[in-house]
Amino acid sequence: MITNVVTGILIPFVGTAAGAACVFFTKHELKMGVQQALLGFAGGVMAAASVWSLILPAIEQSASMGRLSFLPAAAGFWGGILFLMLLDHIIPRLNISDRMPEESTGRLSKTAMLVLAVTLHNIPEGMAVGAVYAGYLSDSADITAGVAFALAMGIGIQNFPEGAIISMPLHAEKKSRCRAFAGGVLSGAVEPIAAVITVFLAGSIIPAMPYMLSFAAGAMIYVVVEELIPEMNEGKHSNTGAVMFAAGFTIMMTLDVALG
Repeated sequence: MITNVVTGILIPFVGTAAGAACVFFTKHELKMGVQQALLGFAGGVMAAASVWSLILPAIEQSASMGRLSFLPAAAGFWGGILFLMLLDHIIPRLNISDRMPEESTGRLSKTAMLVLAVTLHNIPEGMAVGAVYAGYLSDSADITAGVAFALAMGIGIQNFPEGAIISMPLHAEKKSRCRAFAGGVLSGAVEPIAAVITVFLAGSIIPAMPYMLSFAAGAMIYVVVEELIPEMNEGKHSNTGAVMFAAGFTIMMTLDVALG
């Protein structure tokens, strides 16, 4: 069980590192079609996981509240949404298609702001992985190892282009490939840290589990709606993103029902 948890927590970080490694193999950014497919698939996985892996287990854990069992899930969900809205207000919103955040400041270079944006936006994704694995460890949230693994894979896929858009601009600014790769890898290091902290907090406060699961769901839905869906539709009109979103949603739903 512990091996499954450690592996799952590290998957999103591996996705970021794999994307950052693109700096060793190509001088150009990922093709738009590839980005759309990756972001669409990851968005579908994260949307389905938010419902089946996080919100529904949160409601089931509050079944003792009867008709009000939705309250912890609703409160946690809005907590996740508002947390991400606050985060977006404090830092620039990540824009994968432009490889730059929405705003910049004279104190930091645009690339430094991009690294900061990616790093801070990885925190709630790490919390989501931590929350679902905390539910798996608690044996009280109807979350299986397969479902938790599928969620971690979805976030890992989404992190792949993020790692690439960190390392490639760094290399373009005359950084060595190794230093550019290290910058991309470090931007994802916050995810396993946030995941481990969430697991320990949830494990010590079991009654808070419904709130933590739904908080993670709210954070992920915000990322999907605010970032992934717009970015998978960038550029020339294509159905690639929508088709891959549907595929990711279907696969995650199927895994959750079949494995859960």
